[in-house]
Amino acid sequence: MVSELKQCCTRGPQIPGIRLIRLPTRAKGSRTESPMEVAIDRPRDSRALKLGAVATVVLLAALAHRLGILQLFVDPSGIAGMLRALGGWGYVAFLVSYTVLQPFGMPGTLFVMAAPLIWPWPIALALSMTGTMAASVVGFSFARFVARDWLERRLPARFHKYDDALAARAFLTVAVLRFIFWMPQMLHTFLGLSKVSFWTHFWGSLVGYAIPLFLLSFFGQKLFDFMQATPPRVWLVLGVVSALVAVAVWAIRRRRSAA
Repeated sequence: MVSELKQCCTRGPQIPGIRLIRLPTRAKGSRTESPMEVAIDRPRDSRALKLGAVATVVLLAALAHRLGILQLFVDPSGIAGMLRALGGWGYVAFLVSYTVLQPFGMPGTLFVMAAPLIWPWPIALALSMTGTMAASVVGFSFARFVARDWLERRLPARFHKYDDALAARAFLTVAVLRFIFWMPQMLHTFLGLSKVSFWTHFWGSLVGYAIPLFLLSFFGQKLFDFMQATPPRVWLVLGVVSALVAVAVWAIRRRRSAA
């Protein structure tokens, strides 16, 4: 009787027609994470990756400042001579500063306009295309993988008018947006938050950038000389006309929205 009671307590009650499954026991010294612990660890890992990406960007920006690359916007002639003297390392310095600074506020047009003033146009084109694509990938990836939740709340609503076009013709839409608007930070953010795949964004951006970057690289020196030779009053007139056109467009849009 005593042995039967021990077996009953050990195996549990036997119900006819039902086979009981014994759960595996955990060996001494071993520890299996519960589903709750796994769910907690995932956000921690994601947060660590985000902090690591932000720290990398800050360190690269500090390195660019330490190397004097940011002086390009203070003393263009001096930094141009330095980059030429560095040879291949000058290319690296240009690309690193472009890749790190443009996605986070520095206008990419400054780099694209400066390249043909420093190097012959074929080299300027190669550097401008490489730097522009690298900056676009960084901006796209930062919006998609690092700061998605924070950026989604701050993306202007006007960008959402392209959602349907992206869903129907993703590659063509990316190429057209890059051709028209180039590389503003908000466009990086919008494409990163959209459902466009990484490679569709990459190849669409490459096609969209090709013609504008070629024209700027080939005619950059001539355009710069023309801008220098143009009298200040011409730029003043152009500025006033542009402001009037912008005000007129704003007034028309406001009237249509009110109607």
